[in-house]
Parts: sequence; C-alpha cells; structure tokens
Amino acid sequence: MKLNQAGFLLVGVVCIAIAVYFLFGLGFLDDLASSSKMDTPAISSFRVGEHNVRALLVDGDDVWVGTSGGLVRFQPKTGEHKIYDNSVEGILSNAIFHIYRHKNMLLIGTYGGGLSVFDLATEQWRNINIPQGLADQFVYDIISAENGDLWIATWSGANRVRQGELFNESAWDLFTVENTGGGLPNPWVYAIEQDRHGNLWFATEGGLARFDGRQWQNWTHKDGLGAAIEQLESAFDEDSIDPAVTSDHHTEQKREQGLQDVSVAYNPNYIVALTVDSAGVVWAGTWGAGLARYDGKQWRTYTTDNGLPSNHVFSLYIDDRQQLWVGTSKGLARAESGRDSFSAIKHELAATSIFAIANDLAKGLWIGGYGGVSHVTVME
Repeated sequence: MKLNQAGFLLVGVVCIAIAVYFLFGLGFLDDLASSSKMDTPAISSFRVGEHNVRALLVDGDDVWVGTSGGLVRFQPKTGEHKIYDNSVEGILSNAIFHIYRHKNMLLIGTYGGGLSVFDLATEQWRNINIPQGLADQFVYDIISAENGDLWIATWSGANRVRQGELFNESAWDLFTVENTGGGLPNPWVYAIEQDRHGNLWFATEGGLARFDGRQWQNWTHKDGLGAAIEQLESAFDEDSIDPAVTSDHHTEQKREQGLQDVSVAYNPNYIVALTVDSAGVVWAGTWGAGLARYDGKQWRTYTTDNGLPSNHVFSLYIDDRQQLWVGTSKGLARAESGRDSFSAIKHELAATSIFAIANDLAKGLWIGGYGGVSHVTVME
C-alpha cells in the first residue's frame, strides 16, 4: 500500500472534543459519533491547551486516551465517554504515560503515581508502587514477553514480573545499571520491545540495550547510534533549544556522556521511542539525532534530509499492514517502500508533536500529542 496526500484523509477528530470537555468544561459535541462516519473527508480541530496526549489504546469498542489531565474511555460508535482522574478513588496521578491491556485488566503507567491497575470486569482500581516491587513511580512502557512475563520500563530501571503475576510480590525482579554490570546503560528506560528471536530491547537515555535472557549488550553513538551533530547543524532552530538550560537532570546526563559543550537539544544516546519490525530490524527514535535503524550488523540513521519532519522522534508505530509511522516534534511521517526514505503527512493534525499512535479495526489510526487527538482514515 502506498499513500499520498489525496489518500490520507482525516475523518472526525473526535477524542479531542472529549479532552476539551474534560479540561476546560466545554459542552460535549452531540454529533460526535456520526462525525466519524462522514462520507466526505473533513478536518476538525479541537485543542486542549497546554495538555499532552501521551498514550492511546484501541480495545474493542473502546478508545482509551491517556492525557496529562487524566484517562478518558471513549466509544466512537456512540460518542459516550467516561473520565478517570485522581478524584476517582484508586488512580493516583492524572498524568498518563502508557496504557496496556493485560488479561482482564488495564495497566496504566503514570507520571509519579506508579502503576494503576483497572479491572475491566469490576471497574475497580488497585495501585502498585515501590513497596510492592515497582522500580519507580514513573512508568513509561509495559510489554508482555512470549513466555508470559511482563516487562515494565521506569525511570529507575526495568522490572520483570514473572508470568505477569502483578499482585505476587515474589514474582517481581529489578534490573538496574548496577546489577546488570552496566549492561543496561542508563536507569531512565523509555521503552521495551521483544524481537522474533525472543531478545528484549531497551531504549534508555544512555543508549540501546539487548538482553537475551542471560547476557546484556548495549550500543551508543560511538557504535553508530544517531546522526553526528555536524550532519544536523542546518536543521537547528527553535525546536533545538537545549533542555539542559532549565533541567539539572539533562545537564547531568549531558555531562556524563561528554556532551556538556553541546548547547542545543541534541543527544544521540537518548532514545525516546522504540519498535522492532517483523524482519527483526530495530528502530530507535532519538532526541534530536534522527531515527536510527539497526539490522543486527550495522547502523543507519535517517534525518530531515531523508524526509522526516524533525530530528526529534517521539513515537514509532508499525500498523497491521506493516507500515512504519514516525511521530516527531513537527508532525507525522510514514516510511516509503523499502523504508529508505520518509514522507511527511501534509494534512493538519490536531497535534504537531506526536507522542502516541494506535490502530483501529476500521483500518484507521489514532494520533495523539501536544494539544489533542486525531482520527485518520487511510484510503487505498
């Protein structure tokens, strides 16, 4: 399948209306459900101010939207919605980083509130935090491995929960920089993926790591991860303001990695997004150093010179058709045939910075980011 501008149609940007209602108290749109069934292409723009959408999950008839102001459960067919925030007993943080379905539960990774668990049958909440074995209160990603173990990415290392027994404290293991002998190169873990051979891959602020169940290996910029700063100087603009100016954490990270003299938002070791395709190729989105590709033998990096809207890659997604989508700080792109070049999507989305992408059963995409959510229908 090859897409072009004429074939990439926005139909009913619906979830954003929920976020507007939730965050600003505006009236809910009565024609929400019908707007997603329009025969004529339409672009609707609803904004959510200074709030982010960082997580999306399509689960049956429900679309779950994780925002910096709470969790929204939305049913596109009817327009019905329900909001969960910390005014509801059980959920501790309104800032949602990740949503994952595990058996009959939704696992909600939060910013500062640990892991909130929602029982879909009873609609009851339970919380898991550091006393129960969770490495950190900041949870960025969750996956289920082929053997049934759950893996959880946090800002203090990674957890393994053997056989997914979340409420059995003896089933929890912790992997850190220290107890892996530096195999995990940095404690700030943003994503975990498993490849077709069962290897686990970890995106960190200090490089990419692989764990085969026994041994660890990692890669950084010196191994080929991320573009060299000299390649990118012409692309530096207001998008490249150095976060170390206001963040002690980023200042320390840059110092530890020898980047203290770099005065722009560039860190090729800082992996924000990760995915592994069906051929086993690892794709790593970096902080200002483009999209890196590792095929097990060599690295290649793609930048704005290859068609990406920005060199800051915030999200990666491979849909049911094996199409690779790239969310950046300046919009969405799709890989061209062969995945050696990329084309930016020119239509206006509700968000410019794309943090979350999800499939739906109608061959569409849900796209979330800073400012709202768009629903995109792909026409063949």
